[in-house]
Amino acid sequence: MSQLREVNIKYDMPTANEAIKRVTWNIRNGAALGCTAIKFIHGYGSTGKGGKIRTEVRRYLDNEFRQGRIRGYIAGEDFSIFDSDTRQAFQACGELRQDHDLERHNNGVTIVIL
Repeated sequence: MSQLREVNIKYDMPTANEAIKRVTWNIRNGAALGCTAIKFIHGYGSTGKGGKIRTEVRRYLDNEFRQGRIRGYIAGEDFSIFDSDTRQAFQACGELRQDHDLERHNNGVTIVIL
């Protein structure tokens, strides 16, 4: 099984609450399946709604990190070989080195380290 899982949580334009449920489910199941990282595709608010899903997902992940339920997360716009969190994530999940969003500064994704 792959260490990296990619999950599109915005495919059907869910509410922010539904998106959080999807993130929670995927984090719990990803860890149980042996994943070390999950890349969530949440979009960046291009529909004019201000990126509510992105904002709420990252707020949720801040809390999960503080509670010790995840090792960390990287905002897509920070996903770069020049970012120390990204370099640490490579240690946990080598597959991230080949991810197509590396160095693309894509604020529509967030990578969670389990």
